[in-house]
Amino acid sequence: MMQMKKLLALLLVLSLAAGLFACGGGGDGEDSEGGGDSPYVEDATYRYLYSREVGTLNYLKTSTTDDFKASANFIDTLIEYDQYGIVQPGLAESWTTSDDGLTWTFHLREGVKWYDDLGEERGEVTAHDFVYAISYILNPENESTTVDNVCNVIKNARAYYNGEITDFAEVGVKAEDDYTLTYTLSDHCPYFLSVLTYVCFMPANQEFVESCDGLFGTSADTLLYCGAYICESWEPQSEFIWTRNDNYWDRDKVYIARIEGRYNAEADALAPEMYKRGEIDEANISTSILDSWLEDETTKDSVRPNRPTYDAMWWFFDFDPHFDEPYDNENYKLAVNNTAWRKSIAAGIDRVKAMACYDPYNPEVCMMNTITPPNFVSIDGADFTQIGALNAISNTNPFNEEEALKYKEQAVEELTALGCKFPVVVPYYYRTDEPNQDSVAQVVEQQLEGLLGSDYIDMVLIAGPSTNYTSEVRKPGKYGFIEEGWGPDYADPETYTDPWGVGWSYNWPNHCTNPEYLTGYVYTQEDYNAGIITDEEAIGRAQQIYDKMVLDAKEEKTDLSRRYELFAEAEAWLIDQAFVIPLRVHSNGYVASKLSVFDGQYSPFGVCVWRYKGKHVMQQAMSMEEYGAQYAAWEEARAEALEAAN
Repeated sequence: MMQMKKLLALLLVLSLAAGLFACGGGGDGEDSEGGGDSPYVEDATYRYLYSREVGTLNYLKTSTTDDFKASANFIDTLIEYDQYGIVQPGLAESWTTSDDGLTWTFHLREGVKWYDDLGEERGEVTAHDFVYAISYILNPENESTTVDNVCNVIKNARAYYNGEITDFAEVGVKAEDDYTLTYTLSDHCPYFLSVLTYVCFMPANQEFVESCDGLFGTSADTLLYCGAYICESWEPQSEFIWTRNDNYWDRDKVYIARIEGRYNAEADALAPEMYKRGEIDEANISTSILDSWLEDETTKDSVRPNRPTYDAMWWFFDFDPHFDEPYDNENYKLAVNNTAWRKSIAAGIDRVKAMACYDPYNPEVCMMNTITPPNFVSIDGADFTQIGALNAISNTNPFNEEEALKYKEQAVEELTALGCKFPVVVPYYYRTDEPNQDSVAQVVEQQLEGLLGSDYIDMVLIAGPSTNYTSEVRKPGKYGFIEEGWGPDYADPETYTDPWGVGWSYNWPNHCTNPEYLTGYVYTQEDYNAGIITDEEAIGRAQQIYDKMVLDAKEEKTDLSRRYELFAEAEAWLIDQAFVIPLRVHSNGYVASKLSVFDGQYSPFGVCVWRYKGKHVMQQAMSMEEYGAQYAAWEEARAEALEAAN
């Protein structure tokens, strides 16, 4: 019965989509799947403009979204997801788990090949390639930024990485034969299958990687490909061109023949006019021109919302700043370590007004009150953001002028006693390659200085570089306040603790992740005010509290309800203490695009969502109405598919 319901749901969404596309006006092209007057362009070339440069093609090293978009299309994973987020076989045709849930055995698809950038066959993809990829990541010399994702789940991975054991055979990954791969976990992992679409679990050909002599993934010809596309050309700050891999094992599901990306630092400003001239197939439509596009008869039916993602965007502070001159690191550190000062800012931002810069028509659609986005995971029918202490946070507007002023008064009293000078100068960096983030920064500056007073806080807006923003601004700690985000790696609340917790973090001082800080000592604001502990000790104690909460949640492996309650408690504490100020899920606002939306792979985590496999280039862009109807049909069909799969 469940399978019949799923089939009916699929037929519903497909028939509705076809009708909507037909209403939008077809063309003369035929779909590569056959058919008559098709809404799709057969064997299309998809052209786009970009301003955020790929840093590396080495998927075993990177952890950035821009790099993932390439890796997802060049390299396949053991599993993948369909358009509703249901697990499907990928490079593994089937898999089993042991009775204790600690050993996973994957039976690989035979005959899948590696190809070089010229499309020449370079060997078969085997279980040994997955084993080698893990050994590469666990070699500290390779400086993989996803090593924790492996160490957190695979038996003995961390001990090997730390040098506590030296025999890689003791690590829980083995090739039983060319087509049988086993992973042995260090403990129960309720989300293990979902991590397998992340880059660190992709395969790599050992002979080829070693032949690159340290240059693996630095150019199109220092990479092998087993995915739907091959990189024909990658010229940084010039072009990024992919061609369909016509020998791909799942070739019948790859409809776009060629993908052409052109770099321009002013891509968001230039793309709309280039789209009108037919030079590219997609352009973000910023709020500054949205009204004019919707009022113009020639463009009004080409604009739609971008599909929301599960990439969470927050504001947060830097607790270990290294400001450029003339900004005062030490005075800022006094302020940022004061809970009342942070809370005055968190309560003083009207996020609806800020979100109107991203979406003037529906500013609250993508807004969120939590670090973890709504509808990411649920347990016993309850969404994670409605569990425990997060329930009140999710359902309360954090903007409160009266509270903001009360916290200001408290902060002034406490900080004046410590010698803090007012106004506190806060360098607020914003991304120039993120549409409308400059406008959001201006709104926040006006709100905070208007409500709290320019004699209390001085938000200095600084435009970040168009390239290398992370390495030049965030990682070196040049900011005091910033809007940045995080995408989930697997289906568990733990994934959204990664920027803040043990092992790696956005903004805590480096020393705070050292084990000696996990001693159970709880600092109080009174300790700090009395001078018992220093700035660095104070923030170290604060992170210690959060780390302990997260470690307790991670330890709960079997009772998922309790696990989720513990993670909710940790997240609520982080928000309540105003270390993080939640804002939105990332959606990029509005877009004019001929790329189809609801027929490609879908998953909130991993890299599947970036794949072009399954997608089409349409004859005409989708309108607001068409998008809304198709989104509603997709949600209904997805609910049916998820129910059937469970």
